[in-house]
Amino acid sequence: QAFDSVTREIVMDIIDDRFGESSTIVSSQIPVSAWYDLIGEGTIADAILDRLVNSSHRLDLKGESLRKGILKNE
Repeated sequence: QAFDSVTREIVMDIIDDRFGESSTIVSSQIPVSAWYDLIGEGTIADAILDRLVNSSHRLDLKGESLRKGILKNE
């Protein structure tokens, strides 16, 4: 489900205020390739993703969840 207009505006304000000023960490289980549709409204999605993706250091984690091991040890 795409962001509603209020959520989209809040995210845009946060990313825009921090762009070029501070580091921002984004953690998601949703692949980056799906973010455009999740954000919705093409122009704002383009602006948000341009600020996030083009100046980012990306870590894609692969493999089994570490939580499985923790639950087995309890």
